[in-house]
Amino acid sequence: MLIGRQSWQFANRPVIESWAASGGPFEAEGKLAADFDILHDDLWMGQDSYEKAHRHLLEEAINAALQKANLTKEDMHFMLAGDLINQITPSSFAARTMQIPYFGLFGACSTSMEGLALASFIVNYQGAKKTITGASSHNSAVEKQFRYPTEYGGQKPPTAQWTVTGAGAAVLTDNPDKNGKLVTTSATIGKVVDMGLSDPFNMGGAMAPAAADTLINHFKDLNIEPSHYDLIVTGDLGRIGQETTFELLQQSGLNVAREQFQDCGLLIYNDDQPVQSGGSGAGCSASVLYGHLLNQMQKGVYRKILVCATGALLSPLSFQQKESIPCIAHAVSIEMI
Repeated sequence: MLIGRQSWQFANRPVIESWAASGGPFEAEGKLAADFDILHDDLWMGQDSYEKAHRHLLEEAINAALQKANLTKEDMHFMLAGDLINQITPSSFAARTMQIPYFGLFGACSTSMEGLALASFIVNYQGAKKTITGASSHNSAVEKQFRYPTEYGGQKPPTAQWTVTGAGAAVLTDNPDKNGKLVTTSATIGKVVDMGLSDPFNMGGAMAPAAADTLINHFKDLNIEPSHYDLIVTGDLGRIGQETTFELLQQSGLNVAREQFQDCGLLIYNDDQPVQSGGSGAGCSASVLYGHLLNQMQKGVYRKILVCATGALLSPLSFQQKESIPCIAHAVSIEMI
């Protein structure tokens, strides 16, 4: 049901039946390599373009998640997915392969939680018995579209972030047996926040106010304290964005513990990997959640987490027209029953 101004509570607690993540060669060298189901040793992944490799990543994650749940694509009522490439073609072409009724989503890097929130809503209200949701990104495909081709060798400032080559997917069901299962319990849908920043090499700084706004409204709508969660994790704010968001939360009066507040873009890579401010991309929070974080919950490390994925809603055209960067964030809470 709707609670507060912009949140949902899922009384029927949709079950995250299975999950999977795929990644590229740089992710294979990162801190979370062991949590990926599939890793590639080159960015082409047997395809003849980076965009096709991007599509391949998502198909792999979806198929791996289905296999873990002992389900087939024919069992799925809906697929919800998105990415960063023009007209979300990698996701749409993956949907062409999967032949599952499809919702194509674009929330930039917030797409992972947009998909999980909507999939949970659909299952919670009996709009489907089984859905699959996911998000993906590919470093070379995204860099070519939004910045410069990697072959160009352009230097980046310390505020820039490294686009994750990865995909994550999860199967949600209306399984009545929830004992020992991961379930979604609530979601807060963000609104667009634009503070006038226009630097495409400082996405974390641009997205921080949107992340803070969604988190503040989540706790307000649900009338709970941050201590309700073992972990509050943002999508891909990086060092600058995470620090800015933490300061904004402190200024709002929310008592968020520093060790409780983490970021997927800071979790995925080792400190000695040259990623400037951290990881980013629609596949960042998707692969970290549908790999590392849910694995940790299954092991009992965390019982309740809140994931707030952030997205910068710019395009190459809007940047060329000297527009500022509007941003958004969506949050979903997950619990182990």
